[in-house]
Amino acid sequence: MPGEEYDGVAGEQRRPLIINHDLDSSVHILHQNEDTISPLPFTHTETLALPSLPVPNQRLASLDVFRGLTVALMILVDDVGRAFPSLNHSPWFGVTLADFVMPFFLFVVGISIALVFKKVSSKPNATKKVVLRTIKLFLLGLLLQGGYFHGRGKLTYGVDLSKIRWLGVLQVHCEVRGSLEPPCNAVGFVDRLILGEDHLYQRPVYIRTKECSVNSPDYGPLPPNSPGWCLAPFDPEGILSSLMAAITCFMGLQYGRIIVLFQDNKQRVLLWSVFSFTLLLVGYILEILGIPLSKALYTLSYMFITAGASGLVLTAIYYIVDIEHNRKPTVLLQWMGMNALVVYALAACDIFPAAIQGFYWHSPENNLVDASEALMQAIFHSEKWGTMAFVIVEILFWGIFSGFLHKKGIYIKL
Repeated sequence: MPGEEYDGVAGEQRRPLIINHDLDSSVHILHQNEDTISPLPFTHTETLALPSLPVPNQRLASLDVFRGLTVALMILVDDVGRAFPSLNHSPWFGVTLADFVMPFFLFVVGISIALVFKKVSSKPNATKKVVLRTIKLFLLGLLLQGGYFHGRGKLTYGVDLSKIRWLGVLQVHCEVRGSLEPPCNAVGFVDRLILGEDHLYQRPVYIRTKECSVNSPDYGPLPPNSPGWCLAPFDPEGILSSLMAAITCFMGLQYGRIIVLFQDNKQRVLLWSVFSFTLLLVGYILEILGIPLSKALYTLSYMFITAGASGLVLTAIYYIVDIEHNRKPTVLLQWMGMNALVVYALAACDIFPAAIQGFYWHSPENNLVDASEALMQAIFHSEKWGTMAFVIVEILFWGIFSGFLHKKGIYIKL
């Protein structure tokens, strides 16, 4: 799934985000672009009475850090998941660290939409901007996740259009109604009916379940007498699951509205905290009532819990970065967040590693990427921890690379 992109804002951004109303009660907030606010006079009459002082745009650095954290987590769980299966996506029911990445992205997209609507005075123009950007991101996602790029370790590319993955369930016949198990669920039925089996994800997460892998929760050979649905396709970003995922975006939209409507830091933190804990509570109650957590199905309980967790993470980052101005520990994440689209496409979608692997010595296995990972494994005398160290270095590299783009004033905008 692609990250949200945005414009950069020049200048130092360490001034308080909130204007003190004791100094001038006529000042209010107007968003200049996503994540950016600046104070302006409230009325024309009061404007004449105020000195014309240049006021720099103020950017919500916490949203950049949140985006950067999400991209870093995506790289971590995707590349370390093979060494630490517990960090990989849950095979079906339950949640792991990897299962929070997509909701984090959707949540911050919702916040950005709220700021877009505040920035543009005309609501139809704001809606048009959001729709056009959605279309552009969908087309980019189709290119990155539709099957054209084959990823790391495969020096090939291209996709059969008759099998392209449009949304990036189960290829079985089912008579059971109301089931949420892999063989029989409404999500898979609707996707098979509308999208067709050839256009679904061919390596679904449930092939790591006990029924489908002897190494569960890791990948492995099929166990004896494994069910036929183990080899059936299923798309975690299908039609029904995508509709549920959109609700996470609307949750983020409400948090963004709090930024727009409330200028006091304490109010924002209080409201965000109350809403976040409420969402978590509702999610756990739904799970107790029988709606299990499942990222693949994007169940209601999963949506509430991940949205609540997103809100709490945002609140913590906002307090540390934008209230306490303690930005040095998060500067790499902030840079990554300011160029999230670039990092997502090049790193999380394996375009850059695949390109580097195209240069090798005698054999495709003798390339810089695999050699670097092997070196880390030799240094740590462990395949798992060597892979972990390699991925951490990879994340640091993309943080520094994003910082270079930031210093040069380079931002990718669709």
